[in-house]
Amino acid sequence: MQFSEQQLVDCAGTKYGNWGCNGGLQEYAYDYYESHDAIDRDSYPYTAKDGHCQYDQLSHTAVDVSKYTNVTPKSAAQTKAAIAQQVLTVSIEADKQVFQLYRQGVFDSSQCGTHLDHAVSVVGYGTEGDQEYFILRNSWGESWGENGYMRIANTGDGKGVCGILEDPLYPASS
Repeated sequence: MQFSEQQLVDCAGTKYGNWGCNGGLQEYAYDYYESHDAIDRDSYPYTAKDGHCQYDQLSHTAVDVSKYTNVTPKSAAQTKAAIAQQVLTVSIEADKQVFQLYRQGVFDSSQCGTHLDHAVSVVGYGTEGDQEYFILRNSWGESWGENGYMRIANTGDGKGVCGILEDPLYPASS
């Protein structure tokens, strides 16, 4: 099941430290989940704009996401190992034009920065030629990137492109 990004945009706002379409971090989303069940993506679809919270009007899942596990930061190998087991959430810097205008190919730009301001999912990894990459799913819809996805270069240990390796984690049911 995929959880609704729009639920987090609309409902996990400033009270939890997030700013809707202006950014947020996954730890803050999990803080929201400590007191609210997730709504599935089909029931609460992404609209790419800030809206009003519809939590009380929609059906909730039986999934209680109240814990999360941190993956060793700045470790490409540990991040890959975790992705092989489940989808990860990471924070990246997404406020730079070079990231926002991504269309295709393996993204590798130092212009992206590492000031974390946007939570995304990392759903896999691969290799193109000699370049390893992570597969990132963004919440900006299918018109962004490669149908809503990005192949972002795995440059080895450190902060990673756009800070992708700084704060990886995954949810756990209680």
